[in-house]
Amino acid sequence: MHEAPQSGDARCPGVVLLHGIARTSASLTKLERALRAAGFATLNIDYLSRSKPIAALADDIHPTISGFAKRDAPLHFAAYSMGGLVTRTYIAKYRPTRLVSVVMLGTPNGGSEVADLLSGSRLYRAFYGPAGLELTTARPMAFPTVDYPVGVIAGSRFIDPVAGLFILPKPNDGRVSVQSAMLSGMTDHVVVKASHTGLPRHGVAIAETIAFLRDGRFQRK
Repeated sequence: MHEAPQSGDARCPGVVLLHGIARTSASLTKLERALRAAGFATLNIDYLSRSKPIAALADDIHPTISGFAKRDAPLHFAAYSMGGLVTRTYIAKYRPTRLVSVVMLGTPNGGSEVADLLSGSRLYRAFYGPAGLELTTARPMAFPTVDYPVGVIAGSRFIDPVAGLFILPKPNDGRVSVQSAMLSGMTDHVVVKASHTGLPRHGVAIAETIAFLRDGRFQRK
């Protein structure tokens, strides 16, 4: 696992950023820069998302997060796609003392029908590894429930017409349906016109992330 440099004053609220499967911390660079500009300290982590089951990935990132969490400041998570499932698993096992809230962007909390369709493929299993098999709709009950403030951001625009029109329930972002992004016990949710890939770079999604981290609710302008 590679740790991206952390930034921000020790007194600023901190945000741990977790990317999705087969991504890197670079996919969250625009969101991270916006968070810094809004006064948050950030920890944008690279982790080997295709190499292990999600529970093991949560163990891998713990030393890095625990060091960041020692700051005398509130702590939040902003997680994209599978990163939200890693976050749920991590908090259940290593809940930080100063945890305040979590924002999930395009997280398949109810699983993805695309993963259902492809999980039987040898190519899919080879590329996405153990964690990829945990993204099916048969797996949502395997992840811990939430008892902390969670804001869910879902996308409603798809690029891939096959997945968007014929595989996923509508509306969807081409990988995760709005319905699947929802989470029992969530505090608030908002839908933005963005594709799955575009969500963490979408201006409205970024603004809503900052609003929830600041106020515990979305602004929906």
